[in-house]
Amino acid sequence: MRKMNSAGKSQSSGPQNNTADDEPEHAVQLPAGAKNYITPNGYRKLRDELEHLWKVERPELVKTITWAASNGDRSENGDYIYGKKRLREIDRRVRFLRKRLEQAEVVDPALRGQCDQVFFGATVTVCDDSGCESTFSIVGVDEANVSGGLISWVSPLARTLLKLREGEIAILRTPVGVQELEILAVEYRELG
Repeated sequence: MRKMNSAGKSQSSGPQNNTADDEPEHAVQLPAGAKNYITPNGYRKLRDELEHLWKVERPELVKTITWAASNGDRSENGDYIYGKKRLREIDRRVRFLRKRLEQAEVVDPALRGQCDQVFFGATVTVCDDSGCESTFSIVGVDEANVSGGLISWVSPLARTLLKLREGEIAILRTPVGVQELEILAVEYRELG
């Protein structure tokens, strides 16, 4: 809980737990007790983002904030106010990325070899009731991009496909009804 002191500044009335604040609003929550599976490419992207924020963006921003603070009155100093806000955003993202990378379990689909069963990292081609074919790769929650054909392993579609084999029919329950998907092909390859 925050209180205002006589000078109008906020002060904390107890220890703050910022772990919930570290999670971006759009971050997908992992099921309780589940591992944070991720492909090598997904891990590399998160690590590169963390490195860029920590070694490039943050130091430049700190210089700007220091310069803006030296200009005097901070209450109407846009560079200072925006800089502090952006610094909090960067620090929040850095904490989130470090936590995600620490919990990550890297799984390389290219090392699985030939297998006709759907597991994490599989690239699956399915055919729906109307004969339309679609191909999806099952990846980690932090690297999912549906328009790019990458679906999270915790998504309803991926959970429906997991552990099925080529030739089997998956029953996908959606808000508009039940859809049958025939698994045409399962492939394990390097994603990226």
